[in-house]
Amino acid sequence: MLYTLLLILLILDSILLVAAILMQAGQGGGMAASFGGVSSSASSFMGTRQAGNLLTKASWWCGGLFLGLSFLLALASTRGRAPKSVLDQTFAPPPVSAPAPAPATGGANPTVPGLTPATPNTAAPGTAPATGAPKGAAPAPTTPAPKKP
Repeated sequence: MLYTLLLILLILDSILLVAAILMQAGQGGGMAASFGGVSSSASSFMGTRQAGNLLTKASWWCGGLFLGLSFLLALASTRGRAPKSVLDQTFAPPPVSAPAPAPATGGANPTVPGLTPATPNTAAPGTAPATGAPKGAAPAPTTPAPKKP
């Protein structure tokens, strides 16, 4: 609320400042007249000294008020929030979901046709995964051998 009030005052002050500056009379002649030989005195180079009229005083007061309000608004805008760094945030490990239980319909995954669930690897890290048969052993026969009479 205070920030909005200061901002409205700054806008109104800037409008008054522009109006006070534009309504003032010029110094007369400008730079071309001072170098062109109209008068070679130092006072004509910078312009003649005018009496402090109402528009001159208004432009000085509006200019000072503009600088003061701008400074207060700059302070008010930084106090609203503290800067935050990405490095201040803590990094949490991604959540690990438990594997879904195997369906009772023969081991096939019902959501993806033709995909069977993988068996978990229970071997220690750095060792070869355990298999059903030892290395070098003959594979188990899949059909029973026929009996001889």
